[in-house]
Amino acid sequence: MRKTLTVTAIAAFIAGGAFLSSGTASASQQVVSNSCTGSVTGQMGDQVAIDGASVKTLVTNGANNAGTLAVGSWAGDSIAKIHAIPVGQVPNAAGGEATGAAIGKAVRTALANSGTWGLGFDWNKTLNSVETTVAKACGLTLLAGNYVAPSTPGQPGANPGTPQGGTGTVPGGTTGNLSNLNPGTTGGTGGSAPMRDYSGIPTATAGTAVAPGIRYPANGTLPGDASAPQAGQGDQSGQGANIRDAGNAQALASNGASSDVQLPMLLAVIVLAGVTAGLVRTWVLRRAS
Repeated sequence: MRKTLTVTAIAAFIAGGAFLSSGTASASQQVVSNSCTGSVTGQMGDQVAIDGASVKTLVTNGANNAGTLAVGSWAGDSIAKIHAIPVGQVPNAAGGEATGAAIGKAVRTALANSGTWGLGFDWNKTLNSVETTVAKACGLTLLAGNYVAPSTPGQPGANPGTPQGGTGTVPGGTTGNLSNLNPGTTGGTGGSAPMRDYSGIPTATAGTAVAPGIRYPANGTLPGDASAPQAGQGDQSGQGANIRDAGNAQALASNGASSDVQLPMLLAVIVLAGVTAGLVRTWVLRRAS
């Protein structure tokens, strides 16, 4: 009986281990991309690979440019036969990257293990050229399709132990209704929050008001006052600048206009006056005789 129980326990342990192993293996899958550029979407933890055909041209060019008498077409055909070249893994985040350097290194390893005859006399130099060519042209963005952003404090569901609008402990050690965080409240009826200080924020002002007593002094006169000395009423040179009338104007000689009395007209008036005086004298003398 004891032997039967022991055998049963061992069989159960082995079966359970096999089940767990198969579950772990099935959780992670491989996503193969048909291009070495762009983006790949998978599940977090999935392996990401590229099809060798997507880098066939790059491998051919890299081998031909190595200067080792490599046959680039042979190397390209060899890499195209590999349909899954691992280049990275989908991270446990919203997204990640399979850099060109990582893809170039992966292609180099796959090409070296392919047993191709197209690497020329210096295999290492040819592989370096292929790796550099692929690294410059490739690069993948890895996106996690099942990624869920973590909830932040204050959002519903952030603290499942405290219902929304329930009671709890607020900063400072007091307890109360967390749904009524009014500034200035303390104790068990709400939270407490300091008033915001806006004194350091610069503000724009429309202007600065000036008191009437400063704008117009008590011992001075207002503009337009009839009691103030006007133009032509004495010398104002002795007055201060603060009480002197506005507009300290002086008369200037103007240029001659067409309406001014000219010299010929003045002579004509004098002659006319002389003739008139002579006629009056003659008339008076005739009447007297």
